[in-house]
Amino acid sequence: MRGEDFVATRQLLGTVLAVQANFYQVQMDAAQEGSKGAEEKMDLNAPLLPCPSAPLPLHPPLLLCTRRTRLKKIGQQVMVGDRVVVEEPDWAGGRGAIADVLPRQSELDRPAIANVNQILLVFAVADPPLEPYQLSRFLIKAESTGLDVLLCLNKSDLISPQMQQQISDRLLGWGYQPLFISVKHGINIDQAASYLSNKITVVAGPSGVGKSSLINALISSVNLRVGEVSGKLARGRHTTRHIELFTLPSGGLLADTPGFNQPDLDCTPEELVHYFPEARKRLAVASCRFSDCLHRDEPDCAVRGDWERYQHYLEFVTEAIALQTQLHQQADPESNLKLKSKGKGQSQYEPKLESKKYRRVSRRTQLQALQDLYQDEE
Repeated sequence: MRGEDFVATRQLLGTVLAVQANFYQVQMDAAQEGSKGAEEKMDLNAPLLPCPSAPLPLHPPLLLCTRRTRLKKIGQQVMVGDRVVVEEPDWAGGRGAIADVLPRQSELDRPAIANVNQILLVFAVADPPLEPYQLSRFLIKAESTGLDVLLCLNKSDLISPQMQQQISDRLLGWGYQPLFISVKHGINIDQAASYLSNKITVVAGPSGVGKSSLINALISSVNLRVGEVSGKLARGRHTTRHIELFTLPSGGLLADTPGFNQPDLDCTPEELVHYFPEARKRLAVASCRFSDCLHRDEPDCAVRGDWERYQHYLEFVTEAIALQTQLHQQADPESNLKLKSKGKGQSQYEPKLESKKYRRVSRRTQLQALQDLYQDEE
């Protein structure tokens, strides 16, 4: 039976490509016959029924969908990358309604996107110059997601082959094999595309390194706005304002994200060490004396040493400890605050003073101490 002799049932599957206010752009699956993509959920994948009066589109259509009120009532969020069930699609009008969200394989909060397989981290080797500390921070943030990390270094045409080899050797010591590309001259773009085939990939990195230019090179039908690098600050200007998935010619989806120069590190101090491949390698062959070792000045530490990014680790763990302390204080504000009455039924919290450091000893306590001393002398 020919494809144009079919029409979809009332429920079909698709992927959310973008979120626009209260509307969701959903790309419907190309083939819906007996699809098993709905994770064995009841009859959400009912077979297509013959109906010659309503032909099925030849290409995967895009529908602008709303979210059913039931999902809103139960607090079900719909994210970019979600696999969703669409009810009663209007092919002619390009509309539909999201009735359900399938279980997510992965979920990122910044950027808010679901079902991602890997992170493509893009940096430039020049213009703006490569900053090891900034790169290290991005790598730690990417490692904390638990996803595979690919590292592309753009604008490789601006440095010599000898400099490329030095950078490559240095990053190999970090535990990463970088791919040197040049979007401007088309160097290794095909090789980068082969790593993205049939996967959902998030492109991340600081502003001005060529993320949008790379997407334009990988997907000819996309024409993202590209910004110039600021000559005064040697940093890029933000051009991407929202998250959107783009379909790759070889299969798979690619998500551009707003560039940022310093990603937040929201992991705990105990987790941080596992996001350094160099530290993981050391812990694989030895162990620290203490199970709660933070690998700073503890004795018999297996991590502490002369590896290059150890100083980065010390700075990051200090930041993680400060963040954990702040979160603890926010969760229990009365632990470091006192409630002070202002009169007329009003009150406010004020910081508690450290008694041993700021408060004077009372006269009664002083007299009692003198009496105890006198009795001891007798």
